[in-house]
This record gives sequence, structure tokens and C-alpha cells, in this order.
Amino acid sequence: MFYSDELVEEIRSKNDIVSVIGSYIRLQKKGSNHMGLCPFHNEKTPSFSVSGPKQMYHCFGCGVGGNVFTFIMEYENYSFLEALKFLAERAGVSLPEQEYSEEAKRQSDFKSRLFEVNKQAARYFYYQFKSEGGQAAYQYLINRGLTEETIKHFGLGYSNRTSDDLYRYLKKIGYDDEFLSQTGLVTIDEKLGGRDKFRDRVIFPIMDANHRVIGFGGRIMGNAGPEIPKYLNSPETKIFEKSRNLYGLNFAKTSRKPSFLICEGYMDVIALHQAGFQNSVAALGTAFSSFHSNLLKRYTAEVLLTFDSDRAGTLAALRSIPILKEAGLTIKVIDMKPYKDPDEFIKTLGAEEFQQRISEARNSFFFEIDVLQKDYDLNDPELKTKFFHETAKKLLNFGEELERNFYIDAVAKTYQIDVEQLRRLVNRFGNQLMLKPNERTEIQSEAVRNKKAPESGIVKSQKLMLTWLIEDNTLFEKIKGILGPEDFTEGIYSIVAGLVFDQYEKEHTVTPARIINFFQSKEEQSEVAALFSAGISGMNDTDWMKALSDTVIRLKENSLDELSQKAIEINDTVLLQKVIARKQELKKRGITF
Repeated sequence: MFYSDELVEEIRSKNDIVSVIGSYIRLQKKGSNHMGLCPFHNEKTPSFSVSGPKQMYHCFGCGVGGNVFTFIMEYENYSFLEALKFLAERAGVSLPEQEYSEEAKRQSDFKSRLFEVNKQAARYFYYQFKSEGGQAAYQYLINRGLTEETIKHFGLGYSNRTSDDLYRYLKKIGYDDEFLSQTGLVTIDEKLGGRDKFRDRVIFPIMDANHRVIGFGGRIMGNAGPEIPKYLNSPETKIFEKSRNLYGLNFAKTSRKPSFLICEGYMDVIALHQAGFQNSVAALGTAFSSFHSNLLKRYTAEVLLTFDSDRAGTLAALRSIPILKEAGLTIKVIDMKPYKDPDEFIKTLGAEEFQQRISEARNSFFFEIDVLQKDYDLNDPELKTKFFHETAKKLLNFGEELERNFYIDAVAKTYQIDVEQLRRLVNRFGNQLMLKPNERTEIQSEAVRNKKAPESGIVKSQKLMLTWLIEDNTLFEKIKGILGPEDFTEGIYSIVAGLVFDQYEKEHTVTPARIINFFQSKEEQSEVAALFSAGISGMNDTDWMKALSDTVIRLKENSLDELSQKAIEINDTVLLQKVIARKQELKKRGITF
């Protein structure tokens, strides 16, 4: 059996979408909606709209949208049932025991098997590590300064040199080729058979926040040629996405420390944990993303960057800072010079000195300014002027005047410039930005970039009408006898209109979030959310009434034209006469509101 529609609706209605999404990303009230940076694509100007009255979200940049279930499914990579259980628990709603549908049970069983096969692989790698053949790997980690306790704590292992050793083991305990080909652990070749993904590498099991093994990282021992990557990660699977997970988070989330340390690699995390800094995590061989920053926000309000002190590490820090800031996190940067990374630093100076560096961590804004200053010779008046121009532009990123003034004072003091001159420079750039004529906002340009194809006039009219109907339910009575669901003729619009009119007829109200629930795929849900997010801004009441009348007439004429064409095609003269009569009636009657 399925969970009843009534129970699904109860869970949805008890999870206010603004509250739920607001726990993942920072939202600001804008009129009747809330706006924030879209967590599903990178952007600098908020285009992600969350509507409390409609209980739905829509991104005007990338087009995603839906209700609270859609968001949790997309953000957490959950199935509908997983999202339902998550939100039920959040709302304190008890779910009855339920039998899964065939498809839901298949998906759940598949994920369970993936978790289980990864656990088996982790055990096997650890066994190989402790065997005679794994002595080189064991010695490598000991030489890197790891203790037996640390090795066991992180479940480190070894993949031996045989090309199909793990494959044969997994086959022996009952896994078939079709399933194994989807695990990321082996590749299946028609001629060569099964081949292990990892060979002759130290293995780092990657766990999710619930201590379940979801993938692996493998490191070569010693040096290799440029054609062989030093680190190799599992490919993405149904349970493993690099951009949604952080190495070490399963331990860091229980550290009870006020902040998290962000590193670049596995060994840095492990070295820091061993030295007592259990609040350390790292991205999994990929650039830092908004998913990472929003994941961190669940557990901490402050992060300290411990990226490598070389040029690449500095650039990685500069890329990460704005992403972390947009999640509402406080960011500081630890100076590890003259050492390259935390592992090297701790080996040389120890945990106590690293703790001192933590206490001296640089505010991320001043870190950015320090890096910027290195590109300008302050002894050269022209270059010094350019440096302060760039600094003034960066100061404009502080939207709150009080905070901006504090930073202006601090920069003036640090770089010995008259504070009032710097303040005037900041204000000048701010005024120039505001006065640029016809400047397109980033949200508009981003929407244009992501727009797939221009919409026809009738498509826009149908979208507008659906939005107006759900925003003002009194319109149903005003258009009664003139416009109905049969007048919405464009694909999914026709289906949505049927649901909207039916819901109003039964309940005398329309809840967009419930309409969205009728659609299964996230693409359809996004498209429906877009239908409910249309509108024309800047109109007075008179203009809006005229736009409404024109829209109703346009929709009715279009549907009658299509019906007329159908009558001609099937040679139905009676239907054609009815259509002609309706057109004449419409023309004679006119429509006013």
C-alpha cells in the first residue's frame, strides 16, 4: 500500500517551506516572498524565490522549482519516500508501517546493496592492509606519522597489485556482474572480464555523515609518472556524490568544537584528527561547492581554511571564501607558512603551535586584501592608487553600512591611508554602480543564459492566467462560463489547469504545493513551479484589469481556433457551427472585470 494522500498532505502542511529551506540556505524577505542564492547552481545575485503563501520555490536563474518534498529530494539526493520520512520526523508525524511499491522497493534495495558492498570492500581492503602483501602500505602510513589507532579509526586499507582481486572476492560472496558494474569498485569488460578500480594503492574509505561507507579514495605510494594520478576517487554512484559529501564529517560533527577546519586532502584531515583537531574535514578531490558550504552550516557557524600555502592553495581559498560567505558562515584563514600543509606543519612544530596559528587566524576579507596587495607595488603611486580602487570595490560587498564602516576603518589603519579619503572612494564607486544606465542585473542575464527557447504569446498567456488564478481565487467566479480548463491547450499546462480548476471546485481554494505533488519527475515539478511564478510587475489596477481581460480573450480565442481546426480536419460541420457561434458570442459580449 501507499501512504494516503491525506497523510502526505499533512506532512507537507506541517513543514513550512520557508522554514525548511531557510535551514539550508540564507533567505531574505522580499515582499511576499523570500529570496536567496540558488543551492542548485552557482550565482552571485539571488534568483531563488521561496513563496510562503504558495508553499513552493522557483529559481529564475536555472529554472528548478517545486514544493518542500521536491527540495529535500533534490538537495539531499533522497527518494520521495526518504524525503517523506525525513519531513515526517521533522514535523513529529508518525508514519504507519508501509509496504513499498515495487519500484520504490527496488530502489531502496539497490541503495542498501550499495552500502553493503562498500562495507564488504572496506573490510577486504583492511584485511589486505594487515596481510603480508600490505606491509609496504602499512610502512608508508607509519612513515607518514600515523599511529595504529589512527589507521584503525579511519579504516585505512590497501588494494593489492592483482588486477581483479577485489572483483573475484565480491563475486565469490554472491555479487553479479550487472550489479558490480554500478558500484564504482570494478569495471566489467567483455573481453578482459572484471577489473578492480584501485590497484596497489593505500585506500581511504569515504563515509557519509551517518558512518556508512559510500566510496573510496586511493593514493599511490611514492612517486609516479604524470600519467598516473596521485589520488584516485570512486566514480559517482547512487549513494556517492563528491559535491555533497565531506571527508571526515562523520567524526567532525561530534567534535563539539565551535568551528570546523577545512583542508585540501585526506592526509591533512587524518593528521589533524590524530593531533586532536577532530573538527577537520576536506572536499573529495573537487572544488568547494554551495552544497559543501550548506552542509557545513548544519553543524557550525565558523570555518577556518587550512588550504596549502602555495599558489594553488591560495587560489582555492579565494574561490571558496565567497561560496562559504553566501551560506552565512564566518570564515578565517590560517597561515601555515613556511610549511605547505597542516600535515607538514604539525609534524614539524606540533599541535600546540598549530593551535596558536588557529587563534591568530586571519579574517577572510583581510586575507583577500593581503593577496590582492601582492599584485601592486605600494611604493609606486599609480599602482598604489589602483590597489585602493580595487580595495574600495571589495568593501562594497558589505551591504550593511555599519559593518562596511568598521572595515573601512580597519583597512585605513592597516594600510595607512586617510580614512575619510577611503570612505569617499568607496561611496564614489557605490554611486557609480547605482547610476549605470540600463544595467542588467545578474539575475536577468543568468535567466537569459539559461532560457532554452523563447515562449510563444499563447504560452505566456496560459502561464500568466494560472499564476493569477492561484494568487487570487476570486477570479474563478469572474471567469466562470467564459474560461475553463479546456482552454489551456499547451502540453503540461492543460494537465495543471485541470488540477487547478478541480481543486477549486472541490475546496474553493488552490494550494500550488499540492498540485506539484501530482507530478513525479523533478523536471515536471520545476516546470509546474515555473507556471505558478509568472507575473507582470509595475502595473496599476486599471492596467492589470485590462491585461486580465486581454489574456482571457486571447486564451478563449486560441482554444476556439484549435477546436475549429479540429472540426475541419474531421469534417464535423455541427462542431464547426458551434465554434463559430461561440466566437460571435465572445466578440459581441466582450469581457470586463
